[in-house]
Amino acid sequence: MAEKRIKITEEPSNYDRLDEMDTLEIVANINNEDKKIADAVELVLPQVAQVVDETAKRFEKDGRLFYIGAGTSGRLGILDASEIPPTFGMPYDRVIGLIAGGDQAIRKAVEFAEDDSDQAWKDLQEYQVNKNDVLVGIAASGSTPYVLGGIADAKDNGLLTVGITNNPGSPLSEDVDIPIEINVGPEFLTGSTRMKSGTSQKLVLNMISTALMIRVGRVKGNKMVNMQLSNTKLVDRGTRYIMEELGLTYDEAQKMLIKYGSVKLAIDAMK
Repeated sequence: MAEKRIKITEEPSNYDRLDEMDTLEIVANINNEDKKIADAVELVLPQVAQVVDETAKRFEKDGRLFYIGAGTSGRLGILDASEIPPTFGMPYDRVIGLIAGGDQAIRKAVEFAEDDSDQAWKDLQEYQVNKNDVLVGIAASGSTPYVLGGIADAKDNGLLTVGITNNPGSPLSEDVDIPIEINVGPEFLTGSTRMKSGTSQKLVLNMISTALMIRVGRVKGNKMVNMQLSNTKLVDRGTRYIMEELGLTYDEAQKMLIKYGSVKLAIDAMK
């Protein structure tokens, strides 16, 4: 029988005797490994751009963006989705993150939740997904049953499917419409994919959601003109945006912001 190929995410670290290193040596070596991440992400930019453009088309038809994952990957998807409404003023039901094991798994691991290949589609059914939606499966290994099962069911039902993985040639890459394979190499701590793999996933998710929001008109120039005014800092930021755009004093700009409720509406009202 042929020997099973070891996944890149499970390959031994390039470093050994970590427990014998002094602290500065440990953090310096982690930093050396982290320097490789941006270069690995650069290689998948065409695929990331394709995901953004295809998702933007579906957003115009009231489509939504879903992330599914387990463990760190699931948490990263939820983090990205949760930041869209306050940053861009987008409703909470347009970008949605789901994690194996449900919301309780955000803080505490749920044993064997990632091994259920049927649960992701059940979770998605609560949102009445349709062919205008996009499903992004996130799995460093590229073989998480929860993710693979959700992707398979989504594809059968006409959704656009995307896979973010750190193992090129993995089942996830083979199953999706658009694979994003980020090869960051072995982890500093063998198999600890919350490190380089997780960081690379966070970078790609940042790109997807931010570029998508720009494409669908939630940004003007380089400003977050649709952000929610949920604290004093954001009210101050919004006021300064209006000052810069309209040439008003601080007090005048703040009055406009309070009156119209968003930077965009205030600026549009004056033009």
